[in-house]
Amino acid sequence: MTSKKLVNSVAGCADDALAGLVACNPNLHLLQGHRVALRSDLDSLKGRVALLSGGGSGHEPAHAGFIGKGMLTGVIAGAVFTSPAVGSILAAIRAVAQAGTVGTLLIVKNYTGDRLNFGLAREQARAEGIPVEMVVIGDDSAFTVLKKAGRRGLCGTVLIHKVRVPYQDTLANLAQFSICKVPLALGFLKIPGRCPKSGRLVTPSLRGPISVWAQVAGALAEAGVGLEEITNRVSVVAKAMGECRPGDREEDEEMAASLSEEASEALLPPGPMPRAQWSPVIHTSFLSGTLGVSLASCSVPGSKPTFELSADEVELGLGIHGEAGVHRIKMATADKIVAIMLDHMTNSSNVSHVPVQSGSSVVLMVNNLGGLSFLELGIIADAAVRSLEGRGVKIARALVGTFMSALEMPGISLTLLLVDEPLLKLIDADTTASAWPNMAKVSVTGRTRIRAAPTEPLEAPDSTATGGTDSKQMVLVLERVCTTLLGLEEHLNALDRAAGDGDCGTTHSRAARAIQGWLKEGPPPASPAQLLSKLSLLLLEKMGGSSGALYGLFLTAAAQPLKAKTDLPAWSAAMDAGLEAMQKYGKAAPGDRTMLDSLWAAGQELQAWKSPGANLFQILTKAVKSAEAAAEATRNMEAGAGRASYISSGRLDQPDPGAVAAAAILRAILEALQGQGA
Repeated sequence: MTSKKLVNSVAGCADDALAGLVACNPNLHLLQGHRVALRSDLDSLKGRVALLSGGGSGHEPAHAGFIGKGMLTGVIAGAVFTSPAVGSILAAIRAVAQAGTVGTLLIVKNYTGDRLNFGLAREQARAEGIPVEMVVIGDDSAFTVLKKAGRRGLCGTVLIHKVRVPYQDTLANLAQFSICKVPLALGFLKIPGRCPKSGRLVTPSLRGPISVWAQVAGALAEAGVGLEEITNRVSVVAKAMGECRPGDREEDEEMAASLSEEASEALLPPGPMPRAQWSPVIHTSFLSGTLGVSLASCSVPGSKPTFELSADEVELGLGIHGEAGVHRIKMATADKIVAIMLDHMTNSSNVSHVPVQSGSSVVLMVNNLGGLSFLELGIIADAAVRSLEGRGVKIARALVGTFMSALEMPGISLTLLLVDEPLLKLIDADTTASAWPNMAKVSVTGRTRIRAAPTEPLEAPDSTATGGTDSKQMVLVLERVCTTLLGLEEHLNALDRAAGDGDCGTTHSRAARAIQGWLKEGPPPASPAQLLSKLSLLLLEKMGGSSGALYGLFLTAAAQPLKAKTDLPAWSAAMDAGLEAMQKYGKAAPGDRTMLDSLWAAGQELQAWKSPGANLFQILTKAVKSAEAAAEATRNMEAGAGRASYISSGRLDQPDPGAVAAAAILRAILEALQGQGA
């Protein structure tokens, strides 16, 4: 069975998606007759280099979301998970050339179809006399051994559009190699290498006499740098991330094989190292790496999911086209999953690892693969920050959001980019690209994240405070209420699923556990007013949801009449005050099918407490029975307030869970008091 998608047609979904983005962004134009988006101020780029990227659709906001000043000039989109057509790529190149740009750099993720189609368009454009260069980006850290196809291009590609990297010509004797700038990037990382001419070890240093700061892509193009220089400098980063650009028609696929022996020997680290553990530098990650994990696959419109996972499995090291990963691991906590990912990415035995160690400074990207909730994304981000900082790694910047997705895949990818201060200046540089986040330009690590809680006002002496006997009685009542709510958790959740999110029982159980924990800390206040006030604050903080707010309002208001007296008329007045506050702020009324129905029915019976000689238990028993009858009566009511009011009344054939819970609380109070003979 194919998955459901909100599309007009399977065939036209990529066109419609790009058209929607352009329609809502005045800074973009569509190229007539092609699935191409370009900057709307294209004519202002005369005399500058254009930056084009692209790939299959389904990775939104990549790639069109990164068009803008300081990033891409335009993108070419293919069908979902399909490389763009050569004709459209060529049309985009011609469009920017005819706008007066002095050359075009194609930034391509390392996938066979993208390399072929962008490469063919490049060759055709060059045959027309248009200056075009191309870099192929691979930042995948999933594979532990060298693959002939190289590392896949993942979310780290986004950084190529934004950053620059410093390098030094410390290993000048390697200039004879066509990949000579790969070792130069080692100067940035201060990794020792061995000169192929002399055989001696050299240790690059950023403080050396010959420093050249190379910018990449958007920043260089915006500054008016020429095509050749941009291409060369981008290649430094691209090669350091694991891929290299096609050169003068002779590098591309044969480069790794032809240079592997000599390049590997040139970069052997000091000390003994098994040959099998040292792979050609062209495939080694020196700057950046990305690793993905997912709870399930995704599905291309009109198709079934590409792979299946059991309920206790997670896919590790998968790509962005729904393909399976390198490992299938057991479901675990977010902390554990993140630890596994970072261990894999930084393990030195992994040929595509990122050499992050204690003292390293990194940019962290936490990327939503499309279907993960923002709740989970925040949990993963927190786990990643804690795990990296626990390893002594400094997080200079953290980008959290959706940058390169895989349709609705419920997963995330983590990207680590080694950085220094000059590199951060480009990370922080302004851009008009809509998908680039507006992040703080300060280090994540090293800043204070907790502000001290405000001091609470001193409590005024309460004349109604009684002795230890009443305090113990209150404890027994509260314990009975907690036990009751915990026992009703599943029943209340089942009732709530018909009209809400199915968490009413969970919410009340959370309140019960919070009260139990509070009681373990010491005896509750002897004053009824102080007790209700404390319970109000506890439920507002711990219970959550609208129920927590409503109970908090009720208890806060109910506490006020009890500050002066605690006789039966005062308790009846407390019930009245609580109900009035609930109606005032909750906007519910009796008959609206809410928890108020039960409490209101009980409150009407408790009016009898205001009469002289009223009997506590007789009236309270009648109040509880009225509350239970009112809760049952909500079965036949049409909801007038709360989340249930948005549900068709035909689906509401069970009593309201909030009303059931309120009646159960009153029943627990009655039984606890009867058990003590109060």
